[in-house]
Amino acid sequence: MRTNQAKAKLAAGELSLGTWLSLASPMAARFLARTALDWLTVDLEHSPADWETMGTILGHVADAGMAPLVRVPAARHDYIKRALDSGAYGIVAPMVMDRREAEAVVWACKYPPNGNRSVGGALHALNFGATPEQYYARANAEILTVIQCEHIAAVERADEIFSVPGIDAVFVGPNDLRASMRSVDGKDPSADAFEAALDRIFRSCEKNFVAAGIHCFSAEEILMRKAQGWRFLALGSDLSLMLGGLKAELGKLDRGGDNLAKY
Repeated sequence: MRTNQAKAKLAAGELSLGTWLSLASPMAARFLARTALDWLTVDLEHSPADWETMGTILGHVADAGMAPLVRVPAARHDYIKRALDSGAYGIVAPMVMDRREAEAVVWACKYPPNGNRSVGGALHALNFGATPEQYYARANAEILTVIQCEHIAAVERADEIFSVPGIDAVFVGPNDLRASMRSVDGKDPSADAFEAALDRIFRSCEKNFVAAGIHCFSAEEILMRKAQGWRFLALGSDLSLMLGGLKAELGKLDRGGDNLAKY
């Protein structure tokens, strides 16, 4: 049975680097799965991808030797079960707000006696290059369980949430976190206030022995966060990387006008 190298790197204290798949494109995923990234996350929360397309993408990524992950639409048992049974090596659960939700996420990722994930499916074993028996025996150790901290109310409960046994990494959604910190008149928090919230998340991750992760939008930001000790890092998305490459080339042709928002 294959080893989940994305999880193994985190367990070894190393950087685990990936990107988000938001285009719902199996073809794009096949090419990205042959790069030097460690994982690719199919985004089911904010993309048009359906479950069948997700399953196809997971197979392409796994067959290329990279770890396929899924951000489920919500931190629900049925979503988590379906993503894992479709062959995901791990899940990212969005907007986890309290300890009870974190416990439910971990519980859904684990077979008994460590959880209540039901036994079934076939693609999970196939993507790990294993028999069903091998998969059931090792899945609890191989599945990567990531929760998202993306609201200031969750930051206030960081120790309570992050101390749940079985969490491998906490991943910050910076856009949602920043939005949750807006003043009553809609003004974004200051850079210092935002960094203070991130520092609180990071220190709680370190205290509770889970990897701290965050979405970054440039190589420079990746290097900065890595130097700070963050280890589960996403570099943009298939969409942002595509548009960024085009924008850079158009700029050389004096066509640098950009009427697209930051993706």
